[in-house]
Amino acid sequence: MADAQQDKRSTRRFALRLPVSVTYSENGEQSKSAQTRDVSARGISFFVDAPIAKDSPIEFTLTLPPEITLTESIKVRCKGRVVRIDDPAANGKMAVAAVIDEYEFLSQG
Repeated sequence: MADAQQDKRSTRRFALRLPVSVTYSENGEQSKSAQTRDVSARGISFFVDAPIAKDSPIEFTLTLPPEITLTESIKVRCKGRVVRIDDPAANGKMAVAAVIDEYEFLSQG
């Protein structure tokens, strides 16, 4: 079992605090502002003020800074699904982990 967990986290994670806009369908379409906890090529973890149900499909848009892209800031729109919700942090925010199923780079213009 430990090997499977290790495989899930084999991609490099970046511990970044970036603003992210999250959209999901729960009691109608909702959009929330959140802040990332970490980002990898396959997933994202972010803090949000209300839980999002596990297995919910989500879309989110974030801007990757030059320290990640090694060039200029790049805006990325991603689609994925929630795989885990952690207990609220001391500030009352929920940590939500999601896998990224597809993504597209958006033009900055």
